[in-house]
Amino acid sequence: MSEPEQPGAGERDATVQQTNFIDGFLRSPLSGIAPWVLMAIMSGPGRFGQSAAASLTLTLIVMWAGSRRGIKVHSLEVFGAVVFAVFVGLGIFGSSALISTLELWAGEITNGALAAYALATLVIRKPFTIAYARDTVDPEHWNSPLFVRVNYILTAVWAGAFVINTLVGSFGDAVLHDGDNFWTGWIVQLAVTLAAVAITDFYPGYARARFLAARGETVQSAASFGHLLDWLPGFGIGIGVAGWVSDSFSAGVGIALIAIGVVAGAATRKLFPEEKEETT
Repeated sequence: MSEPEQPGAGERDATVQQTNFIDGFLRSPLSGIAPWVLMAIMSGPGRFGQSAAASLTLTLIVMWAGSRRGIKVHSLEVFGAVVFAVFVGLGIFGSSALISTLELWAGEITNGALAAYALATLVIRKPFTIAYARDTVDPEHWNSPLFVRVNYILTAVWAGAFVINTLVGSFGDAVLHDGDNFWTGWIVQLAVTLAAVAITDFYPGYARARFLAARGETVQSAASFGHLLDWLPGFGIGIGVAGWVSDSFSAGVGIALIAIGVVAGAATRKLFPEEKEETT
């Protein structure tokens, strides 16, 4: 009887990369924020209960997957599970008038709840990002001034993003009377979220490099400030395609945005090539 065929190096590398991606996601604040983004995206006329159920399911999956990998459940996930469970209950037992109101303001409610949560963690001096950072940093650094300061800043960035998205969505609903407005309902809020993601990815390494440099341990930053804008070219192309397909603006504007995105992407790669960290 022949022995079972062993996976090749390429398959093993792919499996390792997939595992690393999943672990990285579960140890990132994005794992706790993703269900809220899903809620905001799915919510709409006749879909409040379904979007709440989907977000609750994703939250429980994140909690379960994290526990399987030895990652502690974070307070943001518990907060999300409670809120989404309440939303599911309201979707099932709420009156038609209440559900209609929730459908209209779902985006603002979710962003407002997240903003309140993030700000509360700052007020009680337990920034919510610190719990995720502790999953990837050795315990000996948990009380260091640099570690604490970085997480205060990151939590403040996310709190600001949630506040901005709440205000932008409210403008679309209350002033424009258009909850699905292309700009206030989608593009501006997505841009703010992507900017917060970019800062979350960039700032810890940047702060560490500056800290080591101040101690005389010369370190080249793993990424320049230009890399904070890495997401913009692709985002511009996405806006062009989405706006063109949805007739939110003319084909000419869509083509122009796509062209600008392509040129900006090439320019970004030219001006800000990948940098590797060096120590002396």
